[in-house]
Amino acid sequence: MKRIALKPLKFLLPLLFLVTLVSHGQDTIPAPIIVDSVTVDSIAVDTIVIRRTVDKIYTPKKDVNLQIPKIDFKKTKTLKKGFQRFRVPSFWETENSFGINISEVAFVNWNAGGDNAISGLGFLKFARKYKFSNFQWDNNLELRYGLNAQEGQKLRKTEDVIRLTSNLGFKKENNSRWFYSVQLNFNTQFSNGYKYPDRDTPISRFMAPGYLLFGAGTSYITKDEKFNLYLSPLTQKSTFVLDQDLADSGAFGVDEAILDAEGNVITPGKNHLLELGILITNNLSYNIADNVELKSRLNLYSDYIKSFGNIDVDWELTLNMKVNKYISTNLGTQVIFDDDILFDVVKDDTGTITNAGTPKIQFKQVLGVGILYGF
Repeated sequence: MKRIALKPLKFLLPLLFLVTLVSHGQDTIPAPIIVDSVTVDSIAVDTIVIRRTVDKIYTPKKDVNLQIPKIDFKKTKTLKKGFQRFRVPSFWETENSFGINISEVAFVNWNAGGDNAISGLGFLKFARKYKFSNFQWDNNLELRYGLNAQEGQKLRKTEDVIRLTSNLGFKKENNSRWFYSVQLNFNTQFSNGYKYPDRDTPISRFMAPGYLLFGAGTSYITKDEKFNLYLSPLTQKSTFVLDQDLADSGAFGVDEAILDAEGNVITPGKNHLLELGILITNNLSYNIADNVELKSRLNLYSDYIKSFGNIDVDWELTLNMKVNKYISTNLGTQVIFDDDILFDVVKDDTGTITNAGTPKIQFKQVLGVGILYGF
């Protein structure tokens, strides 16, 4: 018998392959198909062998705890503060404070004698500090005003200060505490000052005097910023006397007016005095004990041209004792010496100065108990 090869069966292989996929429900490509060739009745027949693999099911270990954990809120704590919204961090630090100090004394049938009196002092402080990278800019504004009322007398001024300080610094290295600095200081007062009991002739007024110091130098500031030393070998000091009567008398170092023989003004006095010299300032804050703080502010200035070697001193020392959040007690002293401020000036009937007077040490001491509030 002649052997006949059934070649047409080869065309049926793809069809059988598709039927097998449908019968097994697979939607992915199976493993490669292995084809074995056998001979049946001398006829070559191609057979298809399909093998399927089954993935082993993962079983967890017996020691695994699949129980739901218990939740207990007994040890949780409530928020001490209310919810606060997120704020974009700022490079500015602010400080605002307001305070009133009051002292009073009263007598009823007091054998030793005395007059009833009450004194009040109000003050405001605003501080703004900018810190970014190696730059630092400190700004401070202080306002103080005090009055005293005594039985049988009119009101008298006990305190009068307007002080503005601004310091801009830059350092080259992050770890360094030395800054290249530019500093501006400004001082004046609110109202007229008198040599009591004379209330007709003011000895000082707003912007008479007014002091403006501007210069450049270097600053050393500690990391906690409780010690600040500023050295400026080149500082301009401007003294303003905007009251013409005080300017004509040559008050606070300005050139006085030129008078004729009858005392009439020929040339008015100068309203401005310009000096160039060296300035050293120091600010110190030290905690002596809990709620007891000592603050010191020292300014030293000497003019190069007019009176080099004569040092103008302005030293303020304050002891702050905090009773609680709102009540505080402070004891303060201030010493001023300026060779441009003369005392005991003597004039004749025509207004001509016969005795120019001499500079003296000025001293002030303040003790107060009052309310301090920060906002």
